[in-house]
Amino acid sequence: MTESNRKKLYDFCKKKLVDLKNQRIQALQGLSGELAADASGDVADQARQLQEEAMSFARRDKIATELREIDEALGRIKDNTYGVCEETGTPIEEKRLNAIPWTRLSLEGAEIRELDGEDREEIG
Repeated sequence: MTESNRKKLYDFCKKKLVDLKNQRIQALQGLSGELAADASGDVADQARQLQEEAMSFARRDKIATELREIDEALGRIKDNTYGVCEETGTPIEEKRLNAIPWTRLSLEGAEIRELDGEDREEIG
């Protein structure tokens, strides 16, 4: 890929990351009203409320993790380290960056990490 094409790709990914970040922030703001410490109702109502709160916390945690990944990817763009696999040091595939703009790994790098994880589980 030429330098010009790679710059276009990174500009596209940067815009996509900023859009995703704004969407995730709005989603977090929408979740902020979900938690209500209302202990009224019968035991079934209270159990349902606790279950909904647990699901809300899980959604918040997932969104917060995504926001961290997006912010880190934007930082890599700023530092000119974006698009380089952390495992292999090779350029990350264009299709992969389009699909997962915050990714840190090429397909090969992801496979290596996955295999390393399996090896660690077998050892442990």
